[in-house]
Amino acid sequence: MIPNGYLIFEDESFLDSTVAKMNALRKSGQFCDVRLQVCGHELMAHRAVLACCSPYLFEIFNSDLEPHGVSHVKFEDLDPEAVEILLNYAYTAQLKADKEMVKEVYSAAKRLKMERVKQICGEFLLSKMDSQNAISYRNFASSMGDTRLLAKIDCYIQEHLLEVSEQENFLKLPRLKLEVMLEDHVSLPGNGKLYSKVISWVQRSLWENGEPLESLMEEVQTLYYSADHKLLDGGLLEGQAEVFGAEDDHIQFVQKKPPRENVHRQLSSSSSGSLSPGSVRQPCKHDWKYIASEKITNSTYLCLAVLNGVLCVIFLHGRSSPQASPSATPCLQKSLSFEASPQEEEPERLLAPMHYARSGLGTAALNGQLIAAGWCNFEAWICFAAVETWLKKSCVNVEPVRKGKQCCGVFGQFPISPIWPCSFLLKKYCPFEMAVLMVCVCSLNNKLYVVGGSDPCGQKGLKNCDAFDPVTKEWTSCAPLNIRRHQAAVCELDGFMYVIGGAESWNCLNSAERYNPENNTWTLIAPMNVARRGAGVGIYAGKLFVVGGFDGSHALRCVEVYDPARNEWRMLGSMTSARSNAGVAVLDDFVFAVGGFDGNEFLNTMEAYNPGRDEWSTGAEASTLA
Repeated sequence: MIPNGYLIFEDESFLDSTVAKMNALRKSGQFCDVRLQVCGHELMAHRAVLACCSPYLFEIFNSDLEPHGVSHVKFEDLDPEAVEILLNYAYTAQLKADKEMVKEVYSAAKRLKMERVKQICGEFLLSKMDSQNAISYRNFASSMGDTRLLAKIDCYIQEHLLEVSEQENFLKLPRLKLEVMLEDHVSLPGNGKLYSKVISWVQRSLWENGEPLESLMEEVQTLYYSADHKLLDGGLLEGQAEVFGAEDDHIQFVQKKPPRENVHRQLSSSSSGSLSPGSVRQPCKHDWKYIASEKITNSTYLCLAVLNGVLCVIFLHGRSSPQASPSATPCLQKSLSFEASPQEEEPERLLAPMHYARSGLGTAALNGQLIAAGWCNFEAWICFAAVETWLKKSCVNVEPVRKGKQCCGVFGQFPISPIWPCSFLLKKYCPFEMAVLMVCVCSLNNKLYVVGGSDPCGQKGLKNCDAFDPVTKEWTSCAPLNIRRHQAAVCELDGFMYVIGGAESWNCLNSAERYNPENNTWTLIAPMNVARRGAGVGIYAGKLFVVGGFDGSHALRCVEVYDPARNEWRMLGSMTSARSNAGVAVLDDFVFAVGGFDGNEFLNTMEAYNPGRDEWSTGAEASTLA
């Protein structure tokens, strides 16, 4: 058609043909006038094309003093394959990238200021997000400074926090453990208000004491929530703290340590001791953020938050009875009566104590008797070999087993030391070339499994899992653990092996995993409510009872039970004594905790748990041993 004397013709194939030819010229290096050097790789292109697609390169080319010469642009922090993908897009308007490359393409597009590509990559990541990768995606979006992508990922985490919390990358996040004690008839506020107070408390704690965030995570922090809605440091209960007001009428901060000198001067200049707005430089707002939380039980909360720019897990446990010791172990209210007023029994009515105080012992129920074997003196790191057995209320010595080198475990119904396979049971058949400390030992399908442990320095946890067949006298390497751990609890239940808690580099774990010998795989199960190492474990009514342990700061009294059918942990009544590295055995429908270390001394006492009453007692009438 020729309207008004003009010839108009549209060649629909011309554009596609032209861009294809231009891309072919680029790949062959013909007529190229710019060279991109990306981590040792050279990519040729035409500056006019790149300037149209990348504002970043446009700025560079526009400032070039020699516009007619060949330009060299160097990138040392981009992926060459990702840049090649962007070049193809610049010439063909087609973005093709394997899913493994999307993050790298996003990063390169951010550098080149190609906003449309960033958006497309972000939408692709969101479409592939699930509970397993949500944390890694969030870390990526945070490193890219993409607030839009972060907001959408945080919305997903808010809706799926429990599923996300079961994944390995969540379990590896830094963890802040808080125990909040409540006055009578006072309950914690709703999740949002609760964690805004907690985050403010962390901010002030770091500012007042001048310590890094890591120092708050080294031990359980005890706080106190008063009837007038003030969040206080638990040190106030012991009369060891000074109180300072805050701008927020509902928060009062208490510090145990004297403030830094310049802060002290500022506080001294105010007669009221309050912190006036603007008196100090506050942390950047974007570095502190509440993301999501879940109320796990009536008194237990789980939260994901950004603290001082670090993605962290906050585990919070509320307790009644502010008269209790701030260093007490997290537990539910139903066990508070035992903590506040331990039962006083006549000596003859108590469960008979052992002849020796023991920690790290092995225990077993055999022919209606409890057997305790070996123990460890951690101060001298010496292990002993005496064995005791209980008949009714009496406690007698029996022949000692051969000397062990580490804390004891149980093989079937017989106590053994995890290192005894090297020096006693298996002698020359042990495959380990170096000392391995604090391993887990368990019998499963007539084989001995040695799991985890640490290096000789006791610092680096191991993922190793090896099985010994006593018939063939051969070792077999099994699939490794998902998480490095030593001083974990281990047991067999319904043809599976469970490894629970423990520590990695002395950072206590609340994670647990299950081994399936049929397909040689480890699977993470729901995490415990309380991170612990050196816990005892027993099997009763098809469930796992995890007893005591150490949380990195205190020996624990709290007890949890795991239901495999529901993949769920539930807190039980607490023991009358804190016990780490105690022996645990089940006899006549009672769970017994024997010996251990209470944080001050090694114990020769024992106590029994009555599942029907959800109570622990040291009284002999509480069990069938009476």
